[in-house]
Amino acid sequence: MLLAFFLLLSTAMIVWLDRDGYTDSVDGKVTFLEAIYYTTVTLSTTGYGDIAPVTTEARTINAFVITPLRVAFLVLLINTTIEVLASQGRDMVRVARWRRKMGKHVVVVGYGTKGRSAVGTLVSNGWAKESVVIVDPTSQALEDAHLDGLAIVTGDATRREVLRRAGVSEASQVIITTDRDDTNVLATLTVRQLNPDAWIIVAVREHENVPLMKQSGADSVITSSDAVGRLLGLSSLSPTLGQVMEDLLSYGEGLEVAERDLLVSEVGKAPQALPDQVIAVVRDEKVYRYFDPVVTQLARGDRLIVVRSAKELPWAPRPGTHGEDTAREG
Repeated sequence: MLLAFFLLLSTAMIVWLDRDGYTDSVDGKVTFLEAIYYTTVTLSTTGYGDIAPVTTEARTINAFVITPLRVAFLVLLINTTIEVLASQGRDMVRVARWRRKMGKHVVVVGYGTKGRSAVGTLVSNGWAKESVVIVDPTSQALEDAHLDGLAIVTGDATRREVLRRAGVSEASQVIITTDRDDTNVLATLTVRQLNPDAWIIVAVREHENVPLMKQSGADSVITSSDAVGRLLGLSSLSPTLGQVMEDLLSYGEGLEVAERDLLVSEVGKAPQALPDQVIAVVRDEKVYRYFDPVVTQLARGDRLIVVRSAKELPWAPRPGTHGEDTAREG
């Protein structure tokens, strides 16, 4: 729009400065508004002939200056139209891709800093981009999602129709990361009504809103302000501890926190006896700390929460990635 306006204004100024070389079929004179009118009809069409250059200088300027500007204006118009159509085509392709995977996809409400980090973690851990759908009302999120190759539904996530278009009723997980706790509560309630079985993860700004979020149907609630505050406090008390915590929260290098299956060879052992640093054990959908007497001996069906190297190293191979049998129940 700015470029088109610049071309129109530049051409109008050229005509206005050389107004004595033009004639108007009404009174013979060309005012500034008539110069703008002549420019508009000349750049967008071939003109109506009611205003025409009559001097040799004006005709020369029309031939060698205004005609190329007309071509540039039309090229700009055509390119913009093609870009819009291509963008709509890309959207249709992305929507078609994730609709084929509906029932396994993840819906991310809010594509700000937290939403992008959540999607980046999912993709880094094996989720296909076609299995992720963004819901956000802003044009910036639309642009960012397109650049990241993600499908996006533009609209308010508190509205049922918007969530239906995102396929929330068939989603396996929903991540809600808007910047307002009241919006998160309404979105959680709507998602839970549309999909009673989805696993809902919500980020809240204030800790006092956690119970309300749980009552609204959230399965997991992350308090962003408290988490940042604790990390800041730890970094102040112990800079090295703060570095370790930041390392654990980062993905792709250094240390990482991961969940893995228990191997057959590890059944009956204590969590402290395993090569991985076990910090918790998941048994019967409950999480136990590694020192809890209930998990003194590991059993079939257990899953382990471990701290390990983000990259597999020769001296620290990742259990369960080399064909070992896992000790799953059944």
